[in-house]
Amino acid sequence: MAVCFFAAFVCSFAWQMLPVWKHEGSGYVTGGTWFYRTKQFGCLPMIYGTMAVAGVALVLAAPLGLGAALFTAEYLPRRTRVGVKVLIEILAGIPSVIYGLLGVLLVREWVYRVFASLDILSGDTLFTGGILLAVMILPTIVTLGDDALRAVPGSQRRAARALGLTKAETILLISLPQSIRGLLSALLLALGRAFGETIATFLVVGRQDNHQPENWFSLRPLLEAGETLTTKLGGSETNIAYGGSQLHWAAIVGLGFVLLVMVGTITAIGIWQGKAQHA
Repeated sequence: MAVCFFAAFVCSFAWQMLPVWKHEGSGYVTGGTWFYRTKQFGCLPMIYGTMAVAGVALVLAAPLGLGAALFTAEYLPRRTRVGVKVLIEILAGIPSVIYGLLGVLLVREWVYRVFASLDILSGDTLFTGGILLAVMILPTIVTLGDDALRAVPGSQRRAARALGLTKAETILLISLPQSIRGLLSALLLALGRAFGETIATFLVVGRQDNHQPENWFSLRPLLEAGETLTTKLGGSETNIAYGGSQLHWAAIVGLGFVLLVMVGTITAIGIWQGKAQHA
């Protein structure tokens, strides 16, 4: 039933976006210009913004999240570990708009002060969005990483210690190699959440259309305002498109379809990696 519903959902999106594919062709995904008043629809800058913000978030959150997961799984007593996990999951349950408001009040100003020497226009940047998303995906990495590490049988740890391995050597040679797929799954699922986050990113990213650098690996564009797929979909243009032309609405639906493909692919790989560890 769920599969049928999802298939119908995807087909509905694909059908409604057909006009923009006929109008733009592959340029809809590869084009760098989006001006709906002149019927130009290229979503590559928004794909870049989505990947840039999520990439910053993962780079910042992965070391801290995996380190915290390692500490809770391998060093904390059971009761303390459960208490810590409860607190972490509470953080995961905080509404994203609260994180967004904290980003406006704290992170945006901090980014502007730190990088003022680089003549940035404001603290509303892709980097600001990445920092905020790093905080938001951290509970996902810690929780799933802890589960992956605890899935390694305790008997193997005890056997390693009986053979003379230290605690650190047991973690390095036994726990980490066997949980690597689960840890990778945690990172991928966290990345999927970062791709799909809307309101928090919307409040701090600047929402500048057509921000596509020549070099995607350059760090300077991260200190400029940008647009992501979710911030475009969460903005006023969605309402304008719904009451406007069929082509404009198809372009907006197409953004949703591209985002669905990106998040779905990352999530599916993450789930597959997690299952592979337990196989």
